[in-house]
Amino acid sequence: MSATHDFQYRVGARVGGFRPGAHAGLTLGAGDDFVAHASLFARPDPRRIDLRASLRDPLGEWLVRLARQRSHIPVCALIDLSASMGFGTPSRKLDLAADFVAALGRAATAAGDPLSLSAFDDAERPELRLAPSRQPALVAQYAEQLRTAECRSAGHGGLIDALAPLAGRQAQVFLVSDFHRHDAELDTALDLLGRARVTPIVIWSPSETEPPAGDGLLRLRDLENGRLRELWLRPELRRRWRAAVAERRRALDLRFQARGIRAFYMSDPFVGDALTRHFLEGA
Repeated sequence: MSATHDFQYRVGARVGGFRPGAHAGLTLGAGDDFVAHASLFARPDPRRIDLRASLRDPLGEWLVRLARQRSHIPVCALIDLSASMGFGTPSRKLDLAADFVAALGRAATAAGDPLSLSAFDDAERPELRLAPSRQPALVAQYAEQLRTAECRSAGHGGLIDALAPLAGRQAQVFLVSDFHRHDAELDTALDLLGRARVTPIVIWSPSETEPPAGDGLLRLRDLENGRLRELWLRPELRRRWRAAVAERRRALDLRFQARGIRAFYMSDPFVGDALTRHFLEGA
C-alpha cells in the first residue's frame, strides 16, 4: 500500500461524547477551547484558576477557566458489493474501495476513532461486517477480503439493513459505491442518517465515464443486470455518452446537496491527498 493513499478526515460540526479524541467537542473538560469563567466553588479545580480574571471580578471571587475537550466520533464505512462494483479497468471499482478502506483504517487509528465496516448488495453481507474496532490490522485484513469478494447480485436492498445500527446516531459515515440504480434506497438511507456526517465516496471507472476511441460496432453489457446491447460508436454517440455521465453526476450532486452533503469522486488510482483536500474545503 502506497503512502499516497493516506488521508485525514475532518468532522465539520462539534461532536458530543465524553471520550477524548481528535475532533472539536461539546463536552466540558481538559482542552484549550475556552468557553467561559466559573466560580472556583462551582468548579473546584485550582489548576485552572485565572488570576487576571479573578482580580477583575467585581464580587472578588476566584474564577476558573472552562474549556471544551476534543472528543472522538464513531466512524463507519458502508461498501457496495453489487454486480457493477466488479467492473473497471485498469482497477476494479471494488479494488479501489479496498484501497480506500485500508487508508480509512489508518486514518481512524490516527484520530483515535472506532471504525466499523459493513457491506451490502441486494442484502446485507454478514460475512463482511466488522464491529467497531481500533485495531488497524483487522481493517487491513478486511480490505484484503474485499478484494476477493464476489460482486454477484444486482440491487442494493441491503443498504438499509447495513446502516441500521447507525440510524439516529452521531457518526462519520462513508458510503462507498458507484451509485448506479439505487436512488430509492439512497434517499431512505440519507433520511436515516440525518444526525450523521455523511461523505459519499463515488467510484466510477474511466472505462465507463469515457467512451472508447475509434468508430465501429460496440457491444455493451449492463453492469447490474448483465444484458447485452450493440451500438455503433460514432462522434455523436460519444457526445451523448459524455453528456449522460455529466448529467448523472449533476443529478447525484443535487440529491446530496439538498441534504448539505458533498460527494467525493474517486480517481484511479486513489489519491489520499485529494480526499484530505475535500475535507479541508468544507466537506
